[in-house]
Amino acid sequence: MDKHEIESLLARQREWFAEGKTRDITDRLNALAHLQSTLLAKEKAIAEALQADLGKSETESYICETGLVLSEIRWMRKHIRALCREKRVHTPLAQFASRSFVSPAPYGTVLIMSPWNYPILLTLEPLVDALSAGNTAVLKPSAYAPHTSALLEEIIRETFPPDYVTVIPGGREENQALLEMPFDKIFFTGSVSVGRLVMQSAARYLTPVTLELGGKSPCIVDASANIALAARRIVFGKFMNCGQTCVAPDYILCDRRILPALCDALQHEIIRQYGADPLSNPAYGKIINEKHFRRLTGLLAPDKTLLGGQTSPEACRIAPTVLTDVSWEDPVMQQEIFGPILPILSYDSLEDAIRQIEDHPHPLALYLFSEDRHVQKQVLRSCRFGGGCINDTLIHLATSEMGFGGVGESGMGAYHGKAGFEAFSHQRSIVDKKTFLDLPMRYQPYTPLHKRLLRRFV
Repeated sequence: MDKHEIESLLARQREWFAEGKTRDITDRLNALAHLQSTLLAKEKAIAEALQADLGKSETESYICETGLVLSEIRWMRKHIRALCREKRVHTPLAQFASRSFVSPAPYGTVLIMSPWNYPILLTLEPLVDALSAGNTAVLKPSAYAPHTSALLEEIIRETFPPDYVTVIPGGREENQALLEMPFDKIFFTGSVSVGRLVMQSAARYLTPVTLELGGKSPCIVDASANIALAARRIVFGKFMNCGQTCVAPDYILCDRRILPALCDALQHEIIRQYGADPLSNPAYGKIINEKHFRRLTGLLAPDKTLLGGQTSPEACRIAPTVLTDVSWEDPVMQQEIFGPILPILSYDSLEDAIRQIEDHPHPLALYLFSEDRHVQKQVLRSCRFGGGCINDTLIHLATSEMGFGGVGESGMGAYHGKAGFEAFSHQRSIVDKKTFLDLPMRYQPYTPLHKRLLRRFV
């Protein structure tokens, strides 16, 4: 689709919005119900597309993609009427007599740009929030997941009129053309570098943006941690989707006193979860393409490999790999890994671990394994990050009851549930002033009495 076709589509979506077809709550609920029905009908096709693009198993596809979108739809259908309701607020005495309230309003036509690593979840979950808030939407999935992108086109085409929701396929040319358009809101999920470009483009029209980015998310393992359970949950969070998860533990910061025990436990858990030969495990995924495969193999360090390191170039697969004796100067610590390589650094004091984290850009997630309440409080008080878990990984994003988002270089804004509705809404502040009384204090000419009354009430 070229620039002129996109302009025409955008004009039609603006007309659809202007006609009020997205405003009625019943229409929004119907839209969510239609999407839910389509997803349930296409569940097998979704799993097949994700397997083709990322090697995901059917179970993982449901747990991490389809199931989470369906959960968000159910939450929105339950809460949408309350979210759309005006919120009465206190009115200052100086504004007597009047009523003050906050009224949510949709932005209009929004652009949702999604990545390849969770192509169903990270395209459709923001869409659920955007539709719940009353917007029309243009979706731009990643060209790196072609099977899922094609299926998304099919899902949206069967569910919505194109003037309401549509998918724009393609790569960089289409991305650039879309970013030159005057959307009312841009929601982007992807890398930090591309997020900067999105924000620069949005600045041309002063378009509000939500940026869901990434970064090197640390995992602190304190001396008080349940080491066996910590290893099990770290392996789950790190190697799901072959580490191609924006909130995967990027590296471990381990108390030096328990480092040998943690290393033993990690080796045990990797074999337990993925087998002695993970590359022959059909439920273990693959790297998205050859470009990313080559980048990741360049980060492998045979002399520091505790476990793993095996690769299959023809299948774009890398075994779960653990690196030890790693420093911040190593290549693996110079970028977000976004793959199945887990470096371990050590620390001598909690203050040292906190300093290492705070000396680097704020991560999207932070994970802490500790049974010590004082340690938990100190880390939460001292470290800046998007969100995270105590004694687990990943699961903080699998709920509609809390917002999910980054801070600093890991992003801005949040979504999921109420936060998602608000991300795609403008909160209008309104005063409904009554006409039966009009206090004269604010009008000229100002008198001494007016001044005394103003000081009393304002």
